[in-house]
Amino acid sequence: MGENLSNGNQDAPEIYEVHVKGHLDDRWVHWFGEVTLTREDSGNTRLTCPGFDQAALYGLLKKVRDLGLTLLSVNPVQTNQTNSKKGEMI
Repeated sequence: MGENLSNGNQDAPEIYEVHVKGHLDDRWVHWFGEVTLTREDSGNTRLTCPGFDQAALYGLLKKVRDLGLTLLSVNPVQTNQTNSKKGEMI
């Protein structure tokens, strides 16, 4: 317990994809802030969150909870910067 699973700074901004059940209307774009809403063919919505640190991600998840939405997944998006260390020996 208490193990740090992050390879870098936990507060460093990242891009996250948050998937919620159901389609959200365009009116929620402004309420969520700097988030891109994508309605998927599966009937769910993907929120793409660029440049989010841990505090911003937590704030977004609180909004999802406050709306009573079903959270399906939260995933960091791989960027070229994180892939640059791939294959390095430790």
